[in-house]
Amino acid sequence: MAVAEAIAIMARLRSPDGCPWDREQTFDSIKKHTLEETYEVFDAIERRAWPDLKDELGDLLLQVLFYAQMASEAGYFTIEDVATNLNAKLIRRHPHIFAGVEANDSDAVLRNWEQIKRAEKESAATARGVSMLDDVPRSMPAMLEAGKLGSRAAKVGFDWPDAEGLFDKLQEEIGELRAELAPAKLDIEESISQAAVEAELGDLLFTAVNLARHLKLDPESALRAANAKFRVRFAAMETVAGSREALESATPAELEELWSEAKRTLRKGGR
Repeated sequence: MAVAEAIAIMARLRSPDGCPWDREQTFDSIKKHTLEETYEVFDAIERRAWPDLKDELGDLLLQVLFYAQMASEAGYFTIEDVATNLNAKLIRRHPHIFAGVEANDSDAVLRNWEQIKRAEKESAATARGVSMLDDVPRSMPAMLEAGKLGSRAAKVGFDWPDAEGLFDKLQEEIGELRAELAPAKLDIEESISQAAVEAELGDLLFTAVNLARHLKLDPESALRAANAKFRVRFAAMETVAGSREALESATPAELEELWSEAKRTLRKGGR
């Protein structure tokens, strides 16, 4: 079986006569690689590059095998424990499949899933008295964490009733950010607190992420699409300018005109 072979290869790489680099790695040292591989999976999906996705999923699986092998060496758990735990969780959280519970649509499935997850968390945390936000990892990308925090808070009704309120909140946060920047804008001899500016910008971004949640959009996907669009438009602007030197020597007004011309060119081409 291919998966069993991959597990054996990982064990060999970490063995005393294995690969020096693999043997030196720790849980902390490979975290960044896990994040990179996850984003490469996203990229392959967005490009609909299925052969690439096959490779990237393999790279992501390698991360799982790496963590499990290190955990096995430390006596924490094995890859078999990981699979056993997953199997039990899938069965437990799909009672409409394995336990005769009725769920006629995806909304009912999600409600059951959340109720079961909540019961599991409450059972595990009874003696600890933890916050309901504690199971949102602080180490995850900030945009994803913001969405998770908003979703958790919404479960007890701490949320905007609709997206309209979030548009108002966005304007409020923009106003507060501008207020922190006002001394410099008005040439007032008063130092600007970078910490305060950062805090207001953070509030603005947090609100934008929660607006995406209300609109049932993934903010990460939306931003990645905007990044891709910017890449295309900037490349078109470079083409319109004719050379990098021309672009670098252009005035702000000329750059704005080049940008507008690039957009017009792309629109004519249907992009």
